[in-house]
Amino acid sequence: MASAALWRRGAARLRSCRPSRGCAACRDVVPTCERYAVRRLPFARLGERDVAAFERLMPGRVVTGEEEVKAFNVDWLKSVRGCSQVVLKPQTTAEVSQILRYCHEKNLAVNPQGGNTGLVGGSVPVFDEIILSTALMNQVISFDKVSGILVCQAGCVLERLNEYVEQQGFIMPLDLGAKGSCHIGGNVATNAGGLRLLRYGSLRGTVLGLEVVLADGSTLDCLTSLRKDNTGYDLKQLFIGSEGTLGVITAVSILCPQKPKAVNVAFLGCQSFAKVLETFTTCRAMLGEILSAYEFMDEKCMELVERHLKLSSPVADSPFYVLIETSGSNSTHDEEKLSNFLEQAMASGLVTDGTVATDDKKIKVLWSLRERITEALTHEGCVYKYDISLPVGKLYDLVTDMRARLGQSAKNVVGYGHLGDGNLHLNITAESYSHSLLDAIEPFVYEWTARYSGSISAEHGLGFKKKQFIQYSKPREAVVLMQQFKAMLDPKGILNPYKTLPSAP
Repeated sequence: MASAALWRRGAARLRSCRPSRGCAACRDVVPTCERYAVRRLPFARLGERDVAAFERLMPGRVVTGEEEVKAFNVDWLKSVRGCSQVVLKPQTTAEVSQILRYCHEKNLAVNPQGGNTGLVGGSVPVFDEIILSTALMNQVISFDKVSGILVCQAGCVLERLNEYVEQQGFIMPLDLGAKGSCHIGGNVATNAGGLRLLRYGSLRGTVLGLEVVLADGSTLDCLTSLRKDNTGYDLKQLFIGSEGTLGVITAVSILCPQKPKAVNVAFLGCQSFAKVLETFTTCRAMLGEILSAYEFMDEKCMELVERHLKLSSPVADSPFYVLIETSGSNSTHDEEKLSNFLEQAMASGLVTDGTVATDDKKIKVLWSLRERITEALTHEGCVYKYDISLPVGKLYDLVTDMRARLGQSAKNVVGYGHLGDGNLHLNITAESYSHSLLDAIEPFVYEWTARYSGSISAEHGLGFKKKQFIQYSKPREAVVLMQQFKAMLDPKGILNPYKTLPSAP
């Protein structure tokens, strides 16, 4: 077990949340693995003069108390932990600029942090990096009711934004299980996917402009509200998905679709994954433009949700479950199309049982069966999480092969995700962390994914945990070019170090 002295020296390790097995350094986090160990780069160490300088810049918004800082040092899964001594809470882009200019001059490393809902260790420090939290940058700057274009600060919580634009007759193009706490800036920085991607596409298409503060404190104002701007390189795309390693996103311009007048959700049971796929093909053909989500989960996911969260499924004893959402402007038209699809699916044996919800309360109940799977899994002990893109036809084969490979060494191997866009969430649980179990999973899971031309990260990014595996999804030439971009925009490497990219040779 790691000692407090080891943590003070800044030894980074992967950890697993087991509150009952505390250590001297942290009562609810336990060291579990040496494979992610990295050496601290030669950044300056925070001193009293630095803290005093930040206090002068933003009085009352510099957090240094050990207990107060602790929550910012540990990720949502409690799987990785840093040892930062200070959290800065700017309210304006100008303050972010002054912070980064100071840190660049003093060679102080910075960890940008939004809602801290990431799952790959990208949102918390590895060592003692200064945490720059966007929590107070939560203002809506403007909203155009004609075009549906929203401009807001990066710290706005996704759910609050959705509530705001709903009052204007629109919705956010992004929907996530973590919407109650994630920030739009973090969503953009990680190119979050979510539940609405099938209908509205990725953030790379819906984000129109960004305001970004670069590592040296200079501000890049590309906060356009134009849907068409074909002048030169599209610089915002560099920062979407860059995980805070190239600049700190401070404001976002995003295109919001109109709020659908009619929403229906069907929750169905299928006897095999082949039936899930065939149902999807039929679904797309018959529902067409009103199809907004197609999610699947296996029976083990449902068992965990029912056992740990006391939720009940309206469809019993099915090897696979499918959640289909439609969104349109005419309830009669949409319900007729959905009814015709369900009749076809039942008559042809694709679906064995199902239920439909049309009112908001029942819709939320059905969605909770899918959205809260991650929460249910945290009750199972140590969770190994993988976020994979694959050709849709191969999506569940990875789960089957992993079960066969791990056998009794794993407690559960479950699969669920956004089948409509080929995104599998593979989760493996065990009573406690096992080095040998992780060796059996990695790099096998990445080799398997690469064999079928998939991506090792569909929507969560690479962060700290996956950066050393990037070669399974990107050729060497692409990685070298990314490193060159990093060196150009952040020559001292102070922005979110140890994340996303392997160290340059």
